[in-house]
Amino acid sequence: MSNDIAYPVFRTPDLTLAMSAARRLMDFGRREYSEVSVSAELRSVAEVRRVAYELPGAWFRGQEEFGEFDGVPFEDQPALVVGVQAPGLPTDPSAYEGRLPVECSLLDQPVGSIEDAFTAVTGPNIGEIRWASLCWPDAPEAGFGGESKHAEVTLLLNTRTRDLDEPANDHTVLVHIRSAIVSGRQTREPYAHWLAEQAGLTIIGPGQRL
Repeated sequence: MSNDIAYPVFRTPDLTLAMSAARRLMDFGRREYSEVSVSAELRSVAEVRRVAYELPGAWFRGQEEFGEFDGVPFEDQPALVVGVQAPGLPTDPSAYEGRLPVECSLLDQPVGSIEDAFTAVTGPNIGEIRWASLCWPDAPEAGFGGESKHAEVTLLLNTRTRDLDEPANDHTVLVHIRSAIVSGRQTREPYAHWLAEQAGLTIIGPGQRL
C-alpha cells in the first residue's frame, strides 16, 4: 500500500489563472480514461439552494453528530445525511439544523465536463477540483520512472490546504506523486519539481499529505 503527497506549484487570487495552470499540468498527464471530481463546503441554506439550482446533478450531504444514527437503519436516516441529489434536497429550513456545512460533490466525471460550471457557482466557498487517473511519464534525466496510481492534480479553491479547513483569499494548484520516505526524507520530491517544470511551474511550498 502506498500514499500520495501533493506539492503546491502555483497560487493566485485570480481563478482564471489558477485554472489555466492546473489544466496545463493536468494535460501533461492526461489520458483518455482520466476523470475529474469536484466538491465544495456550503455553509448556509441559501448557498445550498443556490448551488443546487445551478448544479442539479450534484450530490449533497450534511453533517451528523458522532454516533447520532448508531443502530438506525440506513433507509430511516435523513436523506440529507446519507446523501441526496439536488432535486431531493429538503425544502424545510429546519432540516438543515445541525447539518451545516453541507458538502456538495460530483465525482468521477469526464475531464472538461464540469470544471467551468463548478467554478462559476463556487463563489467564496471552499472547494476543490481534482483530476485523477492521470499518468506521469518517465523522467530518465532526473532518474525517476513514471507513475499512475498517485498521478493527480488538485485545484484548491479559497483555501491552501487539502483538509479544506482554512479559508484563504486565493487558489492553489497541487501536483500529486507517490510518497516515498527514506530516513525522514521524501526521496521522490525531485520528481515533483521535474513535473512542475514541464508545465512551466515550480514548487512553492512543502508537500501536503492526508
